[in-house]
Amino acid sequence: MTIRVEKVVTSGVFTLDGGSWDVDNNVWLVGDDDEVLVIDAAHDAEAIGRAVGDRRLVAIVCTHAHNDHVNVAPQLSRNFDDAPILLHPDDTALWEQTHPDREPDRPLTDGEVVTVAGASLRVLHTPGHAPGAVCLYEPQLGIVFTGDTLFEGGPGATGRSFSSRDLIVASIRRILFALPPETVVHTGHGPDTSIGAEHANVPPE
Repeated sequence: MTIRVEKVVTSGVFTLDGGSWDVDNNVWLVGDDDEVLVIDAAHDAEAIGRAVGDRRLVAIVCTHAHNDHVNVAPQLSRNFDDAPILLHPDDTALWEQTHPDREPDRPLTDGEVVTVAGASLRVLHTPGHAPGAVCLYEPQLGIVFTGDTLFEGGPGATGRSFSSRDLIVASIRRILFALPPETVVHTGHGPDTSIGAEHANVPPE
């Protein structure tokens, strides 16, 4: 089967530190005709479920635990035979703000490989936007899913609790910029970019 990447854009509200913002999120699916992985279950479990269809949902991977990236993860899991939810443990405090009564099923660890439909996504721990933020790199496909760590135009936001501007810049420069410059960046919000295109948009450490 041919591996494919699909995007579902969902809309909702991001809340943190007493503020709220209307946002559009990119929900990414990686798989083939038989099985699929969902990256960041945001806002609309029904829309994501329609994109999954009758495929086996291997896992729901969270790039970080801000509510707009995880708010329908438990519902999506229930809808698909309790598919496991994967999250880096450094984001536990953020996760508990949204889901105090439901823990993730398995921790993500730096360097581990999550497999689906012949694709191998390597977990890169990239703290800064959130303590447990991760990116998922698939070298055969030449793509990386960056969540809110790197966007078209530079680093993700760091002006709120649990975030660090110094850490996100270090994560991008030391980890993401080690990837080939032609690597396509699939972001958590907004358009795609590439690793090479963002070199000029990230300040020095």
